Amino acid sequence: MMERYVLDLQEVDETQVAVVGGKGAHLGGLSRIEGIRVPGGFCVTTDAFRRIMAEAPSIDDRLDQLSRLNPDDREAIRRLSAQIRQTIEGIAIPGDLAAAITRALAHLGEQAAYAVRSSATAEDLPTASFAGQQDTYLNVVGPTAILQHVSRCWASLFTERAVAYRQRNGIDHRTVHMAVVVQHMVFPHAAGILFTADPVTGNRKVATVDAGFGLGEALVSGLVNPDVFKVRHGEVVASAIAVKQRAVHALPAGGTQEVAIDSQRQEQPALTDAQVVRLVRLGRRIEAHFGRPQDIEWCLVDDGFQIVQSRPITTLFPIPETGDQENHVYVSVGHQQMMTDPMKPLGLSMWQLTAMVPMHEAGGRLFVDVTRRLATPASRAGLLDLIGRGDPLIRDALETVLDRDDFVPSLPDAGPGGPPAIGASTPIEPDPAIVTELIERSQASLAALEHGIRTKTGPALFDFLLEAFEEHKRVLSDPLNIQAIMAGMEATWWLNDKLQEWLGEKNAADTLTLSAPDNVTSEMGLALLDVADVIRPQLEVVAFLQGVDNEGFLDELAKLAGGTEARDAIGAYLDRYGMRCVGEIDITRPRWRERPTTLVPVILDNVRNFEPGAAERRFEQGRQKAQKKEQDVLSRLRALPDGDQKADEAKRMIDRVRTFIGYREYPKYGIVSRSFVYKQALLEEAERLVQAHVLPEKEDIFYLTFQELHDVVRSNQVDDQLIQQRKDAFRSYHALTPPRVLTSDGETVTGAYRRDDVPAGALIGLPVSAGTIEGRARVILDMAEADLEAGDILVTTFTDPSWSPLFVGIEGLVTEVGGLMTHGAVIAREYGLPAVVGVEQATRLIQDGQRIRVHGTDGYVEILP
Repeated sequence: MMERYVLDLQEVDETQVAVVGGKGAHLGGLSRIEGIRVPGGFCVTTDAFRRIMAEAPSIDDRLDQLSRLNPDDREAIRRLSAQIRQTIEGIAIPGDLAAAITRALAHLGEQAAYAVRSSATAEDLPTASFAGQQDTYLNVVGPTAILQHVSRCWASLFTERAVAYRQRNGIDHRTVHMAVVVQHMVFPHAAGILFTADPVTGNRKVATVDAGFGLGEALVSGLVNPDVFKVRHGEVVASAIAVKQRAVHALPAGGTQEVAIDSQRQEQPALTDAQVVRLVRLGRRIEAHFGRPQDIEWCLVDDGFQIVQSRPITTLFPIPETGDQENHVYVSVGHQQMMTDPMKPLGLSMWQLTAMVPMHEAGGRLFVDVTRRLATPASRAGLLDLIGRGDPLIRDALETVLDRDDFVPSLPDAGPGGPPAIGASTPIEPDPAIVTELIERSQASLAALEHGIRTKTGPALFDFLLEAFEEHKRVLSDPLNIQAIMAGMEATWWLNDKLQEWLGEKNAADTLTLSAPDNVTSEMGLALLDVADVIRPQLEVVAFLQGVDNEGFLDELAKLAGGTEARDAIGAYLDRYGMRCVGEIDITRPRWRERPTTLVPVILDNVRNFEPGAAERRFEQGRQKAQKKEQDVLSRLRALPDGDQKADEAKRMIDRVRTFIGYREYPKYGIVSRSFVYKQALLEEAERLVQAHVLPEKEDIFYLTFQELHDVVRSNQVDDQLIQQRKDAFRSYHALTPPRVLTSDGETVTGAYRRDDVPAGALIGLPVSAGTIEGRARVILDMAEADLEAGDILVTTFTDPSWSPLFVGIEGLVTEVGGLMTHGAVIAREYGLPAVVGVEQATRLIQDGQRIRVHGTDGYVEILP
């Protein structure tokens, strides 16, 4: 029985996290790698911890109280966790357990110095590093002191920060147990940290070494700045030597102390280049063993390296799997689709199956491989031009990669070319009948889908859907559809370029697109104003809506005075727009029809902030402004040399913009409408799987790809473990920031604006809708929590079409993601809202409630005092 309490490090490996915790398991794994030296030691197992916890029944009640606390109630967490720690440290270690520990010590050398380190079962995992959550005690001497520090490590499972971390990450305190690692203390000449991938850029081929004199604690605790070395392909490619004034050393009687370093040694490197290269070679061996980049703590003792810890680097963005060794350059789909959140597996696979180009998944996001497009001069120029007009940051990031020596292969133009450059579309006449016909084609295709899917279930449904996906792509790739989209965009670019050249006016097309016809997204925002008009006079309905918290509220409305009209107005709105939601490219996201409460705060804002008839007035004002702008531009052009010709060309382009720019939004509406039909059919299939006890709940299908779900429906069997792994991975992807550009080396390239025409301290972005506005910033990350007042400026990460109902109630827009032709920009122009998009970290740099000034013509935001 006793043997379970203590295991030698040599006896454990990384499969035994449950027994010896993350740190112990990794150290055991490390000690088995050939050529890697790990200081000798043993683990006090989680069985010992459970035995201790059983000695104090009062802890159970406290854990119950703890799990009920709000993660933000710092005071209560502090009080309860301190009580739990005190209780654990006060428990006398039972005789047989103490004997097992002292026996292991006698075996290793009773009076030697040891490091006693906590090792929890939920740390150093691929998805949660928990770094610094538990405690380490260095240079502990003698059995009495070691037993005391083992107790302290057990108690450290309940430090305030460890408890708060678990609560924030939804980890049950009872499921985490504490093991303790007791290891021979090493007294190094130098120590530090090795990252086998560059932790800043993510480049997997660049290793970074931080090094200082003495014990590594000095670096970890931030006491000194380390020397930093970067190593690529076995050579030091960069180094920065710090002035190291202090070090932490061990004391002979136990414990550690800070010491000053002799002035002659302060500027000496802690490692030679040859030692750095040797250390990185060991790191690569460790990385290969664990199968992913590692964050490794090392010590240099008598010219030999000892490894005292290795954990996965959890902050790196994953790389798409290709199965080849070639270089690849990937561009983020999410930055173009205004959705940078992670997507669930079903959402990813459905988008991949219906997309016009192959897409690769990494970190729950989709990427397009543009390597071939960048390889030939002509397609490269076309791609950079198109991307640069939409999002200069992506263009700059791609140019940064192209500047690297030979990362992208160069192919001659005539060689095996990639696809032709986009944008080479033949112009079409500005005939509104074209748009009408395209919308009718799309609606007919949707009606056929709805009719055909009704009778399909089981494997037959999946066969039907695969055909429907082909139809989906056919509708999108219809040459007339692409021509109409491009016509509006190209005419906008032409007007902006030419009117700046001829009249010296920036972004003139912004006013010319106000209230463009046939824009399904801007109509959606105005239509919700009409819904508010129906509800506004019904005081009982307004009061009822203020307290709504369940999704069945529409049925309850009919019981109130004026409730039937309100229900019908919201119902009609949902019939037309209920397939929309935030992050709508992910089919698994709840639609407004599934979660109508999302719209309630926006309806109430509209009731409060607008007068009756606002929608029609709003649209008409925009139309008249655009008309007036057109007359103004044309008369100014006629006054120039060759003025009639310039005015005629401009008039043709203005007509094209007015005819086609609204249609730019329709294809996405068509895609989302079709997707909702797919989703409802798949959820009915999921309901059958729940009834047949194949799945515990319907939403579990969201964690399977389309193909995997097809297999489950055929076999009536599901891998529960796979679904759990996918849920954990999805949760971990939220912590990752997707890059605009990613390379196959794992390097994330963000791009920069490189502009010098902006006041100091201003936040730079992309000007997408002209005008300057001052107002109160409302930083809103969830549309359901909107609470807007007249004059507010919306600041958020990204806006897809589902945000446009908020646009009618704001004066300006700032987003972190977006380009000239993404939805938020198009709608901002149609509503005449000054807007700046692509402002890096806007939601962190601008505080909710601050006054800001948005320069929509020049593309920057000032935070006002």
